[in-house]
Amino acid sequence: MTHSEFVAAYQNGSLKVRVPPKPAGRYLAGRMWLPWILLPLFGIAVASALQAAWLFCALAFGLALALRTLVRATAPGYILQRALQDPPFYEEIKAAGLLETWSA
Repeated sequence: MTHSEFVAAYQNGSLKVRVPPKPAGRYLAGRMWLPWILLPLFGIAVASALQAAWLFCALAFGLALALRTLVRATAPGYILQRALQDPPFYEEIKAAGLLETWSA
């Protein structure tokens, strides 16, 4: 199915699309380089805990967990919207097996 056929079928309601949350979260986290952001935040949290800066430790740890949760929670919607708007991204996502489609 081409991108234009995909968009037309989705918009007229003849195609249902599901993006699995766990694989989508992993894909988006890897694409955003999320580990490169989370590792320093967790490192700051550990260093703060070792220096007894408990409030700063809790804030850094909470920020890292919140960021991770936010990315994973919004990944399916983001991937679907971007696939509808961007033909090369649609082909990439389709090749990765992140779009589950069926007729309505």
